[in-house]
Amino acid sequence: MMGDKNEPIPLLRLGLPSPAVEEDDLVVDSDHLVNSSAERTGNTWTASAHIITGVIGSGVLSLAWSVAQLGWMWGPLLMLFFAGVTLASTFLLCSCYRSPDPDHGHIRNTSYIAAVQHNLGYKNAWICGLLIQMNLYGTGIAYTITSAICMRAIQKSNCYQKHGQDAPCESGNTLHMLLYGVVQIFMSQIPDFHSMEWLSIVAALMSFAYSSIGLGLGLSKVIENNVIEGSIYGVSASTTIQKVWRVSQAVGDIAFAYPYSLIVLEIQDTLKSPPSERRTMKKASVISICITTFFYLSCGGFGYAAFGDQTPGDLLTGFGTYGPSWLIDLANACVVLHLIGGYQVYSQPLFAMVDKWLASKFPQSSFVNRNYNLKLPLLPSLSLKLDKLCFRTAYVASTTVVAIIFPYFNPVLGLLGTINFWPLSIYFPVEMWLRQKDLRPWTTSWVVFRSFSIFCFVINMFILAGSVQGIMAARFS
Repeated sequence: MMGDKNEPIPLLRLGLPSPAVEEDDLVVDSDHLVNSSAERTGNTWTASAHIITGVIGSGVLSLAWSVAQLGWMWGPLLMLFFAGVTLASTFLLCSCYRSPDPDHGHIRNTSYIAAVQHNLGYKNAWICGLLIQMNLYGTGIAYTITSAICMRAIQKSNCYQKHGQDAPCESGNTLHMLLYGVVQIFMSQIPDFHSMEWLSIVAALMSFAYSSIGLGLGLSKVIENNVIEGSIYGVSASTTIQKVWRVSQAVGDIAFAYPYSLIVLEIQDTLKSPPSERRTMKKASVISICITTFFYLSCGGFGYAAFGDQTPGDLLTGFGTYGPSWLIDLANACVVLHLIGGYQVYSQPLFAMVDKWLASKFPQSSFVNRNYNLKLPLLPSLSLKLDKLCFRTAYVASTTVVAIIFPYFNPVLGLLGTINFWPLSIYFPVEMWLRQKDLRPWTTSWVVFRSFSIFCFVINMFILAGSVQGIMAARFS
């Protein structure tokens, strides 16, 4: 899949800079690198907040179910494996932020696609851009599904408190998905990634809150039961093939829960220097992955220990009648607030690509380039562009509609894991690293990295098969 760097493919469709960019259009910043954006003020802690917001999302709620399918040995081991893979992938991508350029000395690759374009050529960048857009869009769908499940759980809890445990309190997810979509239409008017540090910090705090509550409830239930549920082999199935499909979906849920490769360079582009952005990003990644893995192992392990073979797909729904109802409602509310921010973390890179394409395609259009100031009571003035308002509203509406049609939590997460895991977290980072190092084929390093990529590809195909089967089975059951 190595493309010719000089081949004139219209990459602006994917938000890529044109290969024929005039030198006057390139901005040189204080350290003589082109492609400088807004002033960079980020540090280790803001980067960690962005990462935690992007990583700890809907995936954490499925990990107890995943451990239940895999058992006490393979469940924790696979979490550690995917944590290590994610960290290795991030380190490879960090090295792609600054790249040598024959005409300008060095450039900043401020997005994943820009790094692939510079290192692997336009054809690979086009494919990468398509996969990224699919992943960003799919993550928005998954977050909409998860938020609706949590809002419905809050509604059900309040209904039981008011009318008793025998009351008919079941309801669908459609209304809650529509409500979440309305909120996201408003939040999507945030101008860009640099303007949402506050949102990432709030969302990261929310992720700590609900993860801690889930961990605490699981631990207290284990203590109350005075027994650790589960087994070394996990939940049994009626047939071997059914067990295989469940294991496949469980591995996919873990694969979805970890990687954040498609936003690594966007986060790195917010960091000030010195020290170098690569050093800061590596430090922030180590901190974030260690914190994330602790919560993942704790929530997944205590959830399985508490419920055993009855572990639900969404951990918090299992505590419906156990523990203080206000605490469970608070945890579900924290999930919703976190996913409001997480949706934006994964949507803003896509919005930025579309904004760049429209600005380059219609440079004289007032619809694209004119700012309108909207003054709201008790709020600061809001600057809007009609093209952003229309596209972002339509985008949020479309993710909401798809979520309503396919509201299947675990299989959807597994399917998204296949898009994110091997192509974006393994293949492109490995290929860019090999190209940068200019390694000869069949050298030791070349064989190690290629073997690692092939091994992860096999895992990816296994996950894909199970996730598709799960969606089909849920859709037609």
